[in-house]
Amino acid sequence: MLSVLANRTYRHLFAAQVIALVGTGLMTVALGLLAFKIAGDKAGAVLGTALAIKMIAYVGIAPIAGSLAGYVPRRPFLITMDLLRAFVAVALPFVTQVWQVYVLIFFLQAASASFTPTFQATIPDVLSDERDYTNALSLSRLAYDLENLLSPTLAAAILTIISFNILFAGTVVGFLCSAALVVSVRLPSPTAGTDGDQSFYAKTTKGMRIYLATPRLRGLLALNLSVAAAGAMVIVNTVVLVRATLGRADNDVALALACFGGGSMLAALLLPHVLDRLPDRAVMISAAGLLTILLLILASVLFEVDHARIWPILLVLWALMGMGYSAVQTPTGRLLRRSAQPADRPAVFAAQFALSHGCWLLTYPVSGWLGGSAGLSVTAFVLAAITLAGAVAAAMIWPADDPETIEHEHPALAQDDPHLEGALSKRHAHIFVIDDHHRRWPNDA
Repeated sequence: MLSVLANRTYRHLFAAQVIALVGTGLMTVALGLLAFKIAGDKAGAVLGTALAIKMIAYVGIAPIAGSLAGYVPRRPFLITMDLLRAFVAVALPFVTQVWQVYVLIFFLQAASASFTPTFQATIPDVLSDERDYTNALSLSRLAYDLENLLSPTLAAAILTIISFNILFAGTVVGFLCSAALVVSVRLPSPTAGTDGDQSFYAKTTKGMRIYLATPRLRGLLALNLSVAAAGAMVIVNTVVLVRATLGRADNDVALALACFGGGSMLAALLLPHVLDRLPDRAVMISAAGLLTILLLILASVLFEVDHARIWPILLVLWALMGMGYSAVQTPTGRLLRRSAQPADRPAVFAAQFALSHGCWLLTYPVSGWLGGSAGLSVTAFVLAAITLAGAVAAAMIWPADDPETIEHEHPALAQDDPHLEGALSKRHAHIFVIDDHHRRWPNDA
């Protein structure tokens, strides 16, 4: 996997991704504490709304930015987005009103929603070899898991000696370093795709149409909802649990999030061996079931009067939650890769990006607003029900005998997709071949 880092351009881009992720992780901790400073025990509602704004930016802007990624000069665009994110991070410590947080978060996440698809679209051009590109996808997943572990740990160390506002400075440094690393490399120029004669609508919805026509990916969408429900409880309400309910210090917020990240990292390291022995479907659906059980345990534990006993239980629950979260998330790239032809993978990955964040758009405000009005125990129970619904839906939609490769009917794609022209005979003009082995799902068109 690490052999791909021999490519200098990719090595610098990967380093830029990791540094920016660490900076974003520091901001996640700082934003929660800022919300608590402004809104007190209503911080969960504020943070839930801020994260919902983030998801609106991701869902609305990412598909458009992804479709335009092949038509703009990439290096100056990526640098501009990094500088914009750094500017917003500089302003955040000085806000005093909730609405100011919301405005700045929108601009920050709009820049991130533009940066990420463009960055992802650049990697296949830098790494033309399929094996190298696959390794790059694996490294990206590892980078996200490391961020979940390292950023809260670093934040906990910083908070022992200085104010949480300094965490925003770490975010600024992260984005500036990311921009500097992008400056240090020469990126491939965008090349015109074979779908240049398609309408704007066709370009921006192509990945979504492929995604929603594939049984295993529809199952993945249901699992995205499960992960978003469980993850929202952790991300939105950790600060309320630790600071308001348990009355603990700021650095304990980071410690709890570090336990979640540590569990996620451990699962990511173990999963390659597990997936060699068990199918992706069994692992992912079982992990969603685990998340449901953990949320139900949390709901019951929150009725406990002795808060001193809750703290160690919370840390264990958060570590196990991280393991379940990662067990659903990590195999996602494998499903996407085997469900589309190489030329269509960027579009399918962009569809996953938008649809998965759409799930977070639903669960973030539910977690924040319900936590502020009905209490955290009720919130955990409701989110457990959503997690279970996603797991059950995935088990029903994703066939148990799902083969490694499937053949799909996509009439809508075949009519306007130049990728199919000349590649298939007239007899197969309406067949979109996802892989080499065949199994027909006649009702998926």
